[in-house]
Amino acid sequence: MIFFRSLAFLILQLLWTPVYATFSLFTFPFGALTRYRIISGLAYSMMWLLRVVCDIRIEVRGKENIPSEPCVVLCKHQSAWETFALQTVFPPQVWVLKRELLLLPFFGWGLALTSPIAINRSKGKEAIKQLLEQGKQRLAAGFCVVIFPEGTRMPYGARGKYKIGGALLAESSGALAVPVAHNAGRYWSRNAFLKYPGTITMSIGQPINPHGLKADEINRQAEAWIEAEMERMK
Repeated sequence: MIFFRSLAFLILQLLWTPVYATFSLFTFPFGALTRYRIISGLAYSMMWLLRVVCDIRIEVRGKENIPSEPCVVLCKHQSAWETFALQTVFPPQVWVLKRELLLLPFFGWGLALTSPIAINRSKGKEAIKQLLEQGKQRLAAGFCVVIFPEGTRMPYGARGKYKIGGALLAESSGALAVPVAHNAGRYWSRNAFLKYPGTITMSIGQPINPHGLKADEINRQAEAWIEAEMERMK
């Protein structure tokens, strides 16, 4: 049944995403926040499909820790799941992502209309400068900025090197940094076809106030909380 449920989800995802992405292209005349609210409907539909087809549900802990003002979200990265789930839990948001994703047919085209911060990772200092400049602009426009500090999806139970870009944005902008842990990789691992039924836990930590802190310390606190929370989830 897991195989057939996973296959059904994949087929429905492949059919529905181009339709919704094509519809999303017609949102270009609207403002950035309006475009986001319309386009993020795809994430809600994917979460519904996961629940109905694959019996994958979500439990959110610490939702009261989400600030009322735009913040920098530092999230564990294990699966495609969190790219959908974060949109259903946090206020309007933009993501820091590799610019190649915008070239993907349908999905990338719709993604481009959500005002992402699309960086060239090979550019090093230029990429950091772009992140800080555009990140401040997005925060000022009312968006949270979502960053996966490990940079790439990690297998469940693994720990990647936490890069400092998100912490630098929090330090330079003064925006609160919110650490997020989850165990999605246990049910839907990176690049995996099979999706196992169960309840994925997303845990949101208390915001880190960057006032008086250097980026290294912000990054250290976020990593320590996320990884400790991952251990508690086992």
